[in-house]
Amino acid sequence: MKSLDPGYLDALRLTAGHGSTLKALGEYRGKQELYRRQTPQILDILKQAAVVESAESSNRLEGITAPVERIEALVLRGTMPRDRSEQEIAGYRDALNLLHESARDMAFSVNVILQLHSMLFRYAPAPGGRWKMAQNEIVERNPDGSVRRIRFVPPSPVATPPLMQGLTENYAKVIDAGREPLIIVPLAILDFLCIHPFGDGNGRIARLATTYLLHRTGYGVGRYVSVEQLIYDTKDDYYAALAASTHGWFDDGQHDLWPWAGYLIQRIDDAYERFSARVAAGTTRGTKQDRVRDFVLLHAPPTFTIADIRRALPGVSDNTIRLVLTTLKNAGLITNDGTGRGATWHRT
Repeated sequence: MKSLDPGYLDALRLTAGHGSTLKALGEYRGKQELYRRQTPQILDILKQAAVVESAESSNRLEGITAPVERIEALVLRGTMPRDRSEQEIAGYRDALNLLHESARDMAFSVNVILQLHSMLFRYAPAPGGRWKMAQNEIVERNPDGSVRRIRFVPPSPVATPPLMQGLTENYAKVIDAGREPLIIVPLAILDFLCIHPFGDGNGRIARLATTYLLHRTGYGVGRYVSVEQLIYDTKDDYYAALAASTHGWFDDGQHDLWPWAGYLIQRIDDAYERFSARVAAGTTRGTKQDRVRDFVLLHAPPTFTIADIRRALPGVSDNTIRLVLTTLKNAGLITNDGTGRGATWHRT
Protein backbone atom coordinates (compact mmCIF):
# COMPACT_ATOMS: atom_id res chain seq x y z
CA MET A 1 0.00 0.00 0.00
CA LYS A 2 2.96 2.36 0.57
CA SER A 3 4.88 3.95 -2.29
CA LEU A 4 8.19 3.69 -0.40
CA ASP A 5 8.05 -0.09 0.03
CA PRO A 6 11.19 -1.64 -1.54
CA GLY A 7 9.16 -3.91 -3.80
CA TYR A 8 7.26 -0.98 -5.24
CA LEU A 9 10.42 1.05 -5.75
CA ASP A 10 12.22 -1.82 -7.45
CA ALA A 11 9.42 -2.08 -10.00
CA LEU A 12 9.62 1.59 -11.03
CA ARG A 13 11.05 2.28 -14.47
CA LEU A 14 12.25 5.66 -15.70
CA THR A 15 11.40 6.74 -19.23
CA ALA A 16 13.92 8.58 -21.38
CA GLY A 17 11.99 11.80 -20.74
CA HIS A 18 12.15 11.35 -16.98
CA GLY A 19 15.87 10.64 -17.16
CA SER A 20 16.68 13.75 -19.19
CA THR A 21 14.67 15.97 -16.83
CA LEU A 22 16.41 14.54 -13.78
CA LYS A 23 19.78 15.13 -15.44
CA ALA A 24 18.86 18.75 -16.18
CA LEU A 25 17.76 19.26 -12.57
CA GLY A 26 21.08 17.92 -11.35
CA GLU A 27 22.84 20.55 -13.49
CA TYR A 28 20.54 23.25 -12.09
CA ARG A 29 21.49 22.16 -8.58
CA GLY A 30 25.12 22.87 -9.41
CA LYS A 31 24.26 26.34 -10.75
CA GLN A 32 22.33 27.06 -7.56
CA GLU A 33 25.53 26.88 -5.54
CA LEU A 34 27.32 29.06 -8.10
CA TYR A 35 24.60 31.71 -7.81
CA ARG A 36 24.83 31.58 -4.04
CA ARG A 37 28.52 32.44 -4.16
CA GLN A 38 28.42 35.02 -6.96
CA THR A 39 25.12 36.90 -6.42
CA PRO A 40 24.26 36.72 -2.70
CA GLN A 41 22.49 40.11 -2.66
CA ILE A 42 20.17 39.12 -5.51
CA LEU A 43 19.38 35.83 -3.78
CA ASP A 44 18.47 37.67 -0.57
CA ILE A 45 15.93 39.73 -2.53
CA LEU A 46 14.56 36.63 -4.28
CA LYS A 47 14.11 34.90 -0.90
CA GLN A 48 11.87 37.69 0.34
CA ALA A 49 9.75 37.60 -2.80
CA ALA A 50 9.48 33.79 -2.70
CA VAL A 51 8.19 33.74 0.90
CA VAL A 52 5.44 36.24 -0.02
CA GLU A 53 4.47 34.26 -3.13
CA SER A 54 4.47 30.95 -1.26
CA ALA A 55 2.37 32.17 1.67
CA GLU A 56 -0.12 33.72 -0.73
CA SER A 57 -0.36 30.89 -3.27
CA SER A 58 -0.45 27.89 -0.93
CA ASN A 59 -3.25 29.44 1.10
CA ARG A 60 -5.11 30.62 -2.01
CA LEU A 61 -5.30 26.99 -3.14
CA GLU A 62 -7.41 26.38 -0.03
CA GLY A 63 -9.60 29.44 -0.63
CA ILE A 64 -7.75 31.54 1.99
CA THR A 65 -7.04 35.01 0.63
CA ALA A 66 -6.09 38.52 1.71
CA PRO A 67 -5.15 41.73 -0.13
CA VAL A 68 -1.58 41.62 -1.42
CA GLU A 69 -0.63 44.64 0.70
CA ARG A 70 -1.69 42.78 3.84
CA ILE A 71 0.15 39.62 2.79
CA GLU A 72 3.35 41.60 2.26
CA ALA A 73 2.91 43.28 5.65
CA LEU A 74 2.33 39.92 7.35
CA VAL A 75 5.23 38.16 5.66
CA LEU A 76 7.89 40.83 5.31
CA ARG A 77 7.21 42.98 8.35
CA GLY A 78 5.78 40.44 10.78
CA THR A 79 2.50 42.33 11.19
CA MET A 80 0.04 40.61 13.53
CA PRO A 81 -2.96 39.02 11.77
CA ARG A 82 -6.40 40.64 12.02
CA ASP A 83 -8.77 37.85 10.91
CA ARG A 84 -8.88 34.10 10.31
CA SER A 85 -7.41 34.27 6.80
CA GLU A 86 -4.53 36.40 7.98
CA GLN A 87 -3.97 34.05 10.92
CA GLU A 88 -3.41 31.13 8.59
CA ILE A 89 -1.22 33.14 6.22
CA ALA A 90 0.91 34.27 9.17
CA GLY A 91 1.16 30.68 10.38
CA TYR A 92 2.34 29.54 6.95
CA ARG A 93 4.91 32.35 7.01
CA ASP A 94 6.30 31.13 10.33
CA ALA A 95 6.47 27.50 9.21
CA LEU A 96 8.18 28.44 5.94
CA ASN A 97 10.70 30.67 7.70
CA LEU A 98 11.55 27.81 10.06
CA LEU A 99 12.23 25.50 7.12
CA HIS A 100 14.37 28.05 5.30
CA GLU A 101 16.45 28.62 8.41
CA SER A 102 16.74 25.08 9.75
CA ALA A 103 15.73 22.50 7.15
CA ARG A 104 19.24 21.08 6.82
CA ASP A 105 19.36 20.48 10.58
CA MET A 106 15.87 18.93 10.91
CA ALA A 107 15.68 15.25 9.97
CA PHE A 108 12.32 14.25 8.48
CA SER A 109 10.28 12.91 11.38
CA VAL A 110 6.82 12.75 12.89
CA ASN A 111 7.80 15.49 15.34
CA VAL A 112 8.80 17.85 12.51
CA ILE A 113 5.47 17.31 10.72
CA LEU A 114 3.54 17.94 13.93
CA GLN A 115 5.64 21.04 14.63
CA LEU A 116 4.88 22.47 11.17
CA HIS A 117 1.17 21.84 11.68
CA SER A 118 1.31 23.50 15.09
CA MET A 119 2.98 26.57 13.58
CA LEU A 120 0.47 26.70 10.73
CA PHE A 121 -2.37 27.12 13.24
CA ARG A 122 -0.49 28.98 15.97
CA TYR A 123 -2.61 32.14 15.51
CA ALA A 124 -5.90 30.32 14.83
CA PRO A 125 -8.57 29.51 17.45
CA ALA A 126 -8.29 25.74 16.86
CA PRO A 127 -4.87 24.40 17.93
CA GLY A 128 -2.68 22.46 15.52
CA GLY A 129 0.01 19.89 16.08
CA ARG A 130 -2.22 16.85 16.57
CA TRP A 131 -3.39 14.05 14.31
CA LYS A 132 -7.00 13.95 13.15
CA MET A 133 -9.57 12.92 15.73
CA ALA A 134 -12.36 12.00 13.29
CA GLN A 135 -12.56 10.17 9.98
CA ASN A 136 -12.12 12.48 6.99
CA GLU A 137 -13.08 12.06 3.34
CA ILE A 138 -11.58 13.40 0.13
CA VAL A 139 -14.43 14.68 -2.00
CA GLU A 140 -14.98 16.44 -5.30
CA ARG A 141 -17.39 19.35 -5.12
CA ASN A 142 -19.72 20.98 -7.59
CA PRO A 143 -19.43 24.73 -8.28
CA ASP A 144 -22.19 25.37 -5.71
CA GLY A 145 -20.18 23.62 -3.00
CA SER A 146 -22.23 20.44 -2.89
CA VAL A 147 -20.43 17.09 -2.91
CA ARG A 148 -20.15 15.55 -6.37
CA ARG A 149 -18.55 12.31 -5.20
CA ILE A 150 -16.25 10.84 -2.57
CA ARG A 151 -12.87 10.29 -4.24
CA PHE A 152 -11.36 8.22 -1.42
CA VAL A 153 -11.56 7.69 2.32
CA PRO A 154 -8.14 8.02 4.04
CA PRO A 155 -6.99 5.67 6.82
CA SER A 156 -8.77 5.95 10.15
CA PRO A 157 -7.60 8.17 13.03
CA VAL A 158 -6.41 5.03 14.85
CA ALA A 159 -4.31 3.91 11.89
CA THR A 160 -2.81 7.36 11.25
CA PRO A 161 0.01 7.53 13.88
CA PRO A 162 1.67 4.22 12.90
CA LEU A 163 1.30 5.02 9.20
CA MET A 164 3.00 8.40 9.65
CA GLN A 165 5.76 6.79 11.72
CA GLY A 166 6.26 4.23 8.95
CA LEU A 167 6.31 6.94 6.28
CA THR A 168 9.10 8.91 7.95
CA GLU A 169 11.13 5.80 8.75
CA ASN A 170 10.81 4.38 5.22
CA TYR A 171 11.77 7.75 3.73
CA ALA A 172 14.97 7.82 5.79
CA LYS A 173 15.84 4.26 4.75
CA VAL A 174 15.43 4.77 1.01
CA ILE A 175 17.28 8.13 1.03
CA ASP A 176 20.13 6.55 3.00
CA ALA A 177 20.17 3.73 0.45
CA GLY A 178 20.96 6.26 -2.28
CA ARG A 179 17.65 6.30 -4.12
CA GLU A 180 17.03 9.28 -6.43
CA PRO A 181 15.56 12.03 -4.19
CA LEU A 182 13.61 13.64 -7.04
CA ILE A 183 11.60 10.41 -7.21
CA ILE A 184 11.48 9.70 -3.48
CA VAL A 185 10.22 13.16 -2.47
CA PRO A 186 7.10 13.00 -4.69
CA LEU A 187 6.44 9.46 -3.41
CA ALA A 188 6.64 10.60 0.22
CA ILE A 189 4.31 13.55 -0.46
CA LEU A 190 1.86 11.28 -2.26
CA ASP A 191 1.75 8.89 0.69
CA PHE A 192 1.29 11.80 3.09
CA LEU A 193 -1.68 13.10 1.10
CA CYS A 194 -3.24 9.63 0.93
CA ILE A 195 -2.89 9.17 4.71
CA HIS A 196 -4.32 12.71 5.13
CA PRO A 197 -3.28 12.73 8.80
CA PHE A 198 -4.82 16.06 9.89
CA GLY A 199 -8.34 17.31 10.16
CA ASP A 200 -7.32 20.50 8.33
CA GLY A 201 -4.19 21.83 6.62
CA ASN A 202 -3.04 18.64 4.84
CA GLY A 203 -2.45 20.33 1.47
CA ARG A 204 -0.46 23.19 2.98
CA ILE A 205 1.66 20.86 5.11
CA ALA A 206 2.31 18.72 2.01
CA ARG A 207 3.56 21.78 0.12
CA LEU A 208 5.71 22.88 3.04
CA ALA A 209 7.11 19.36 3.28
CA THR A 210 7.91 19.40 -0.44
CA THR A 211 10.07 22.52 -0.07
CA TYR A 212 11.58 21.07 3.11
CA LEU A 213 12.53 17.69 1.65
CA LEU A 214 13.87 19.19 -1.57
CA HIS A 215 16.05 21.56 0.41
CA ARG A 216 17.39 18.72 2.56
CA THR A 217 18.39 16.79 -0.56
CA GLY A 218 20.20 19.73 -2.15
CA TYR A 219 17.43 21.11 -4.35
CA GLY A 220 16.92 24.39 -2.53
CA VAL A 221 15.17 26.30 -5.31
CA GLY A 222 12.11 26.77 -3.07
CA ARG A 223 14.12 29.32 -1.06
CA TYR A 224 14.30 31.62 -4.10
CA VAL A 225 11.28 30.76 -6.25
CA SER A 226 7.85 29.82 -4.97
CA VAL A 227 7.04 26.24 -5.96
CA GLU A 228 3.63 26.88 -4.37
CA GLN A 229 2.92 29.64 -6.88
CA LEU A 230 3.82 27.36 -9.77
CA ILE A 231 1.41 24.77 -8.34
CA TYR A 232 -1.33 27.38 -7.98
CA ASP A 233 -0.81 28.51 -11.57
CA THR A 234 -1.34 24.89 -12.72
CA LYS A 235 -3.88 23.88 -10.07
CA ASP A 236 -6.11 21.95 -12.48
CA ASP A 237 -3.16 19.75 -13.45
CA TYR A 238 -2.21 19.48 -9.77
CA TYR A 239 -5.56 18.01 -8.78
CA ALA A 240 -5.75 15.81 -11.88
CA ALA A 241 -2.29 14.34 -11.21
CA LEU A 242 -3.16 13.64 -7.57
CA ALA A 243 -6.42 11.98 -8.55
CA ALA A 244 -4.65 9.77 -11.09
CA SER A 245 -1.91 8.66 -8.70
CA THR A 246 -4.08 8.10 -5.62
CA HIS A 247 -6.31 5.71 -7.57
CA GLY A 248 -5.38 2.23 -6.38
CA TRP A 249 -3.15 3.46 -3.53
CA PHE A 250 -5.20 1.44 -1.06
CA ASP A 251 -4.94 -1.73 -3.14
CA ASP A 252 -1.48 -2.92 -2.07
CA GLY A 253 0.42 -0.40 -4.15
CA GLN A 254 -1.64 -0.81 -7.32
CA HIS A 255 -1.30 2.86 -8.15
CA ASP A 256 0.56 4.75 -10.84
CA LEU A 257 3.20 7.08 -9.43
CA TRP A 258 4.07 8.86 -12.63
CA PRO A 259 1.13 11.27 -13.09
CA TRP A 260 1.94 12.86 -9.72
CA ALA A 261 5.73 12.47 -9.83
CA GLY A 262 5.89 13.78 -13.39
CA TYR A 263 3.77 16.77 -12.45
CA LEU A 264 5.88 17.67 -9.39
CA ILE A 265 9.21 17.12 -11.16
CA GLN A 266 8.06 19.44 -13.94
CA ARG A 267 7.18 22.15 -11.41
CA ILE A 268 10.65 21.82 -9.88
CA ASP A 269 12.13 22.16 -13.36
CA ASP A 270 9.96 25.25 -13.96
CA ALA A 271 11.14 26.70 -10.64
CA TYR A 272 14.79 26.33 -11.62
CA GLU A 273 14.13 27.93 -15.01
CA ARG A 274 12.44 30.86 -13.29
CA PHE A 275 15.29 31.03 -10.78
CA SER A 276 17.88 31.28 -13.56
CA ALA A 277 15.81 33.91 -15.36
CA ARG A 278 15.46 36.07 -12.27
CA VAL A 279 19.15 35.87 -11.45
CA ALA A 280 19.95 36.82 -15.05
CA ALA A 281 17.51 39.73 -14.89
CA GLY A 282 19.00 40.93 -11.63
CA THR A 283 22.54 40.96 -13.07
CA THR A 284 21.67 42.64 -16.39
CA ARG A 285 23.68 45.81 -16.94
CA GLY A 286 22.20 49.04 -18.32
CA THR A 287 19.46 51.42 -17.28
CA LYS A 288 16.42 50.33 -15.32
CA GLN A 289 14.39 50.53 -18.51
CA ASP A 290 16.91 48.21 -20.20
CA ARG A 291 16.57 45.73 -17.34
CA VAL A 292 12.77 45.75 -17.59
CA ARG A 293 12.88 45.31 -21.36
CA ASP A 294 15.35 42.42 -21.12
CA PHE A 295 13.32 40.70 -18.43
CA VAL A 296 10.04 40.99 -20.33
CA LEU A 297 11.44 39.83 -23.66
CA LEU A 298 13.99 37.25 -22.51
CA HIS A 299 13.19 35.96 -19.03
CA ALA A 300 9.57 36.51 -18.00
CA PRO A 301 7.08 33.66 -18.34
CA PRO A 302 4.92 33.85 -21.49
CA THR A 303 2.10 35.34 -19.38
CA PHE A 304 3.15 37.72 -16.62
CA THR A 305 2.01 40.62 -14.45
CA ILE A 306 3.55 43.85 -13.19
CA ALA A 307 3.96 42.08 -9.83
CA ASP A 308 6.17 39.44 -11.52
CA ILE A 309 8.43 42.18 -12.89
CA ARG A 310 8.51 44.01 -9.57
CA ARG A 311 9.59 40.86 -7.73
CA ALA A 312 12.25 40.03 -10.30
CA LEU A 313 13.62 43.59 -10.44
CA PRO A 314 13.49 45.11 -6.97
CA GLY A 315 14.32 48.80 -6.96
CA VAL A 316 12.59 49.47 -10.29
CA SER A 317 9.54 51.69 -9.89
CA ASP A 318 6.08 50.82 -11.18
CA ASN A 319 6.18 53.97 -13.34
CA THR A 320 9.32 52.69 -15.10
CA ILE A 321 7.75 49.26 -15.57
CA ARG A 322 4.57 50.75 -17.06
CA LEU A 323 6.56 53.02 -19.36
CA VAL A 324 8.50 50.06 -20.78
CA LEU A 325 5.35 47.94 -21.11
CA THR A 326 3.63 50.72 -23.04
CA THR A 327 6.63 51.06 -25.36
CA LEU A 328 6.78 47.31 -26.00
CA LYS A 329 3.02 47.17 -26.55
CA ASN A 330 3.16 49.99 -29.08
CA ALA A 331 5.94 48.10 -30.85
CA GLY A 332 3.71 45.02 -31.08
CA LEU A 333 5.99 42.89 -28.93
CA ILE A 334 3.51 42.32 -26.09
CA THR A 335 -0.25 42.51 -25.54
CA ASN A 336 -2.33 42.81 -22.40
CA ASP A 337 -5.62 41.58 -20.97
CA GLY A 338 -7.30 43.86 -18.47
CA THR A 339 -6.05 47.03 -16.84
CA GLY A 340 -4.52 48.10 -13.55
CA ARG A 341 -3.05 45.72 -10.96
CA GLY A 342 -5.00 42.75 -12.31
CA ALA A 343 -3.76 43.05 -15.90
CA THR A 344 -1.90 40.15 -17.47
CA TRP A 345 0.65 40.58 -20.23
CA HIS A 346 1.72 38.25 -23.06
CA ARG A 347 4.69 38.21 -25.39
CA THR A 348 3.68 38.12 -29.05
